[in-house]
Amino acid sequence: MLTASTMDAAGTILPLAYAVVDSENDASWKWLFEQFKQAYGERPSMFVVSDRNESMLKATSIVYPGMPHYSCMWHIWTNIRSKFKKGHLQLHELYFATARSYTLDKFNERMSKIEEVDPRVKSYLYDIGYHRWSRVHATVNRTWTMASNIAESLNAITKNARELPIFDLLEYMRTLLERWTNEKLLKVRASTNHIHNVLDGVKRYIVCLENKKCCCGHFQLEELPCVHALAALRHRNETHENYCSPYYTRESLLHTYEIPVNPLPDESKWNVPQHILDEVVNPPTGDKRQPGRPQKERYKTYDEIKSKKYKVSCGNYGGEEHNKRSYKNAPKKK
Repeated sequence: MLTASTMDAAGTILPLAYAVVDSENDASWKWLFEQFKQAYGERPSMFVVSDRNESMLKATSIVYPGMPHYSCMWHIWTNIRSKFKKGHLQLHELYFATARSYTLDKFNERMSKIEEVDPRVKSYLYDIGYHRWSRVHATVNRTWTMASNIAESLNAITKNARELPIFDLLEYMRTLLERWTNEKLLKVRASTNHIHNVLDGVKRYIVCLENKKCCCGHFQLEELPCVHALAALRHRNETHENYCSPYYTRESLLHTYEIPVNPLPDESKWNVPQHILDEVVNPPTGDKRQPGRPQKERYKTYDEIKSKKYKVSCGNYGGEEHNKRSYKNAPKKK
């Protein structure tokens, strides 16, 4: 079964098309995209993100010539891990930060750090094409769609259903999409002009638009309409702008920085009052200075110490949870 999905404005999976085919080949993908184009047409800023499937690349180039086809940044990372065997811990953070960079300066800075860790990785990413995996090099706005994980999530949900006969599989998909669509449309019943009961599945939420409150807590704490408040506003055919805190407006953001930080003139130009010049400032009195180098970084928490970033390994044996000094057995033979 072939699927095509996207994300809605809330960042959840929105299946667009699915088809049962004999196999995942050039003809199957071409047929799917032909049906897709007939249903959805061709729109500005359309693009495809995949795991670099060759059949899909061919199909989109034929049915949607000129439409950008990007690579899933997670699949590229798994290829990097399998091809290059060093620096995975450093490269992991650097690579994903590079792919998500919003400016060329940040992208180039992080690529230089990748080159310092392993120059082969930089060459590999260059050969793929920066425009295929980098947000800042993309020819259209990729927003947050940097990976094909929504397709993987849909595949995981339908994994067992794919073993069913075709009729049962199609019925499963129909009821699945029907249930998802109904879950997105919350049921609203007005109690008064400002108080509404909102049914979210089997749970009931009470929204008071006049006091900007919902029993889920999000509305009053974040001072932004929650999903239940938005459903009530949609029921009243009313916009949400009047129910958002002024804190989130552009004017409030600009007010934050309206007080200037005044520059200081050269020290020779300072006009310091005499009583300030006459003041004697004694050194701080405190406990005796502790031996050793002063602590500059904060102490790590237990979770940070136990994380992969702070793993302790043994120089003799290579194992974890101990070091060379505390290892009691004989060194590992080379």
